[in-house]
Order: sequence, then structure tokens, then C-alpha cells
Amino acid sequence: MALLAKVLTVSTSVAAGRADDRGGAAVESALAEAGFEVIERGVVADGQDGVEAALRGLVADFHGVVVTTGGTGFSPTDTTPEATERVIERPAPGLAEAMRLTSPLGRLSRATAGTAGTALILNTPGSPSGAAEYLAAIIDVIPHALTLLGGENPHPHPAASSHGEHH
Repeated sequence: MALLAKVLTVSTSVAAGRADDRGGAAVESALAEAGFEVIERGVVADGQDGVEAALRGLVADFHGVVVTTGGTGFSPTDTTPEATERVIERPAPGLAEAMRLTSPLGRLSRATAGTAGTALILNTPGSPSGAAEYLAAIIDVIPHALTLLGGENPHPHPAASSHGEHH
């Protein structure tokens, strides 16, 4: 199974062309190093409605991981988690918790994670090093999560395989 990824940078200054997309570049690099193919990168200004619309577009008919960078802190414009919660169908709190445990400043993160259709959405901080640290904390389980989201069961229950079979 191909490991596909999309990256969304949430930053008013990057969207306006006043800053380089260092967070998005760090996320793309971390994903590529882990064997993911980043097939799309986008930028959206801070703001709940814009982020929600961008996320809905990215997850539509997509089987893979969508990673956001930016908008997860305490600034009044940091609303990426709220926008994400409008899009996700099922939360994945264990992933968000594991990401937050990567550093002392992680305790200030409001990042969330969850599924929408067959896509997994992960919020990471706007800091390039923070975003890379967050991904490093969970990247090893993402392929398995995507397999399960795709409807495959790589570890069927032993009773299921022998059910109805007579030898």
C-alpha cells in the first residue's frame, strides 16, 4: 500500500507571502524520510472557517494522512484544533496525547487528531522543529492506522478464520 500524505500550513504570514513555509517544509521532509509520498501541500491563513474548508477539500476521497502545521497554540488566532474538530468524524486522542508528550512546551499545545472518512488528520505546531518532533512521536503507527482505515484487518481474530470451517 502506498503511504500518501498531504500537508496544510496554517499561517496568515505564509499565506500573504510575508514568510517562508518552514513548517510545511519540515513536515514534508519528516514524512518523506518515513516513506510517505507527499502528494499535495497547501497554505491557508489562520481562521477557523478557512482551515475547515481547506481540510474538507484535502480529505475528500483521500486515503492517507493530512498533517497540519500551525495554529495549535494559545494565540487568539490559533484555531486549527477547532477547525479540525469540525471535520473529524472520530477523534484519535492517543495520537494527540503522544505528540504532546514530546517536549515540555508540548503541554501548551491544543493539537488534535482524528479520522475523516479514510483520512487521518494530525495537527502539529508551526515551529519546524516542533512539527518534526510531533511526527516522530507517532509516525511508526501511522501506516497501521491507515491500513485499518482502509478497511483491511491485518490481524484477524483466530476464531474468525476458523469460523464455519470444518476439517
